[in-house]
Amino acid sequence: MDLAGLQDKAKILLEMLPYFQSFFGKTIIVKYGGSAMSDSILKESIVKDIALLKQVGLKPIVVVGGGKEIDSWLSRLNIERRFKDGLRVTDKDTMEVAEMVLNKVSKEIVALFGKYGISAVGLSGKDSMMLEVKPRDKENLGYVGDITKVRSRILESLLQNDFVPVVCPIGINDNESYNINADLLACALAEEMKVEKLVFLSDIDGVYEDYEDKDSLIPELHISHALKLIESGKIHGGMIPKINACIHAINNGVSRVHIIDGRIEHCLLLEFFTKRGIGTAILR
Repeated sequence: MDLAGLQDKAKILLEMLPYFQSFFGKTIIVKYGGSAMSDSILKESIVKDIALLKQVGLKPIVVVGGGKEIDSWLSRLNIERRFKDGLRVTDKDTMEVAEMVLNKVSKEIVALFGKYGISAVGLSGKDSMMLEVKPRDKENLGYVGDITKVRSRILESLLQNDFVPVVCPIGINDNESYNINADLLACALAEEMKVEKLVFLSDIDGVYEDYEDKDSLIPELHISHALKLIESGKIHGGMIPKINACIHAINNGVSRVHIIDGRIEHCLLLEFFTKRGIGTAILR
């Protein structure tokens, strides 16, 4: 028996004790998207991390994306993919495919949680009328919705009964389904429920002072600094709406927002239970 090795493992567990204590009973939201969704090893790693977070007392909610799989199914069905200003143009056929795929993705994650003894439930914004939306621009974008109302009662009930909710970004308006941006959905739920942490799993390391300099990753980014980076153009393109949504969430009751690379195995544990973390934490 390697006693020294066992003692090292014990020390690691003791180092995590303050984090366990500070997070116990707190609600978190994990927005799960990017390449980690299409890699079976990474998918299992993410689910294991969330399972462990739950077992040590956190209350996780998972919001799933699924853009790549939607594209794959549209291609199989010979349905044209169209985008306008970075948003998917969602006609009736595309909406049906998106809803099918997103529900499929959420059920696959639910099944993985079950493999590790965690009770989970897959649902969309249509369940219990959780997410009401209005059309963003029906003439040009079709069935793309902006959230107008969040009813969190069903999520709170699931958390109280020891379930992990797995939510796909589908809302409802006048009995019709609408596609919702998953990042904006995660922020809206986080604001409504005043969660402790909102975590975005993505295909980027975090936020850089200078994207070309990979040593300039910012571990902790205050809102004022983030706004300056946007103003100077150092944050640009698709990162601008993501960072603005993060800032809005923090200004509306969310304690911290994290952007981390979901392609790193056990990225959630590294971000939650190490002093420096691996991505960028955005805070007030």
